[in-house]
Amino acid sequence: MRIAMIGAGYVGLVSGACLADFGHSVVCIDREPEKVASLNAGRMPIYEPGLDALVAENVRQGRLAFHTSLPEAVAEADAVFIAVGTPSRRGDGFADLSFVFDAAREIAGALSGFTVVVTKSTVPVGTGDEVERIIREANPGADVSVASNPEFLREGAAIADFKRPDRIVVGTGDARAEAVMREVYRPLYLNQAPILVTDRRTAELTKYAANAFLAAKITFINEIADLCEQVGADVQQVARGIGLDKRIGPKFLHAGPGYGGSCFPKDTLALVKTAQDAGTPLRLVETVVAVNEQRKRAMARKVIKACGGSVRGKTIALLGLTFKPDTDDMRDAPSLAIVAGLQDAGAKVRAYDPEGMDHARALMPAVDYAENAYACAEGADALVIVTEWNAFRALDLDRLRRTMSSGSAPVLVDLRNIYDPASAARYGFTYCGVGRSKENAAVSAS
Repeated sequence: MRIAMIGAGYVGLVSGACLADFGHSVVCIDREPEKVASLNAGRMPIYEPGLDALVAENVRQGRLAFHTSLPEAVAEADAVFIAVGTPSRRGDGFADLSFVFDAAREIAGALSGFTVVVTKSTVPVGTGDEVERIIREANPGADVSVASNPEFLREGAAIADFKRPDRIVVGTGDARAEAVMREVYRPLYLNQAPILVTDRRTAELTKYAANAFLAAKITFINEIADLCEQVGADVQQVARGIGLDKRIGPKFLHAGPGYGGSCFPKDTLALVKTAQDAGTPLRLVETVVAVNEQRKRAMARKVIKACGGSVRGKTIALLGLTFKPDTDDMRDAPSLAIVAGLQDAGAKVRAYDPEGMDHARALMPAVDYAENAYACAEGADALVIVTEWNAFRALDLDRLRRTMSSGSAPVLVDLRNIYDPASAARYGFTYCGVGRSKENAAVSAS
């Protein structure tokens, strides 16, 4: 099939490359000439494992192309996907849909023959109705059907998620549009990925409900972690104990510094705003949003407490800045609040991240950036693991200990619980984890 993908950001680029890899002919359109030129030169604007090779192969095979001009690609397309950004709007937290509506207007003038226009961007309930109104107002004679097809891609695992999805949600009441969408995803038939066809508004809400539920799981286990620290329990064992229940499952039950990224923060805020506007406030989701924001700020206080109550004049080394591993995404990353809190308390912050430092420099210019984990730890009074990159899971603790401050036992604050407290203590660290009993959460070498 011939597909036009409007937007070559995270969702559009990954989706376009994967659809091309299925054998479809895909043109990705982006209004930023620099991005398009970079993509045509084989340089990715984002870090996603395997994406560069996937894009290069499909460009070589002639199935994937990148352009700035929309009309020709849309006119020839069987399906046009809108995959532009929907960031939180300043002031009220509602999704900014200006890019979606601009795309709809531009698409309307280029339509030729029957075309399915698909909202791939994460959009509030009713957005598809407005997209259809815009298109039909701009081009009353267009033979078009507007559908919803929300994405469920995890950063760092997006290609696998697209090619082996748990489900494909399609929102349409048009039999012709449904047929086109089934053909788009027909290559996934062997994977037996279920296609849920529903009405457009239900599809739009499904995306928000899924992200809000996962955000609630993260926030729940983080609050249980705080309780574990006070009553002498171990959150990792609690998580395992409840995760073995098939009704609950083990995923998203890892205690840490709070969720961030491009989806959960903005989607939960948008869902809260949608519910408030509808007169049915979602108190649980409102609390999830509030607790998560408080938690990120509380992590700086946790580090300060582990350092004896003061970090003024001390050097604190942070390992990991992105909101999760295998991405360079710094949006709403917990590290932003942690660094701000430590700097406000008088600490000097040094940091290292395998992929996120270019973006981090623009957001946190007062941080010293190191070339690797050991250079980051050199002379530091405390080492804080913020993001659980694989490269941080088997560090040479003896080398780290010798690299850090020669004063009293240096502090290791493990916000992802990737190290064993007793092992850290054997190497001379004062260890502080998350949600572990007091005996384990502050194990000292003394």
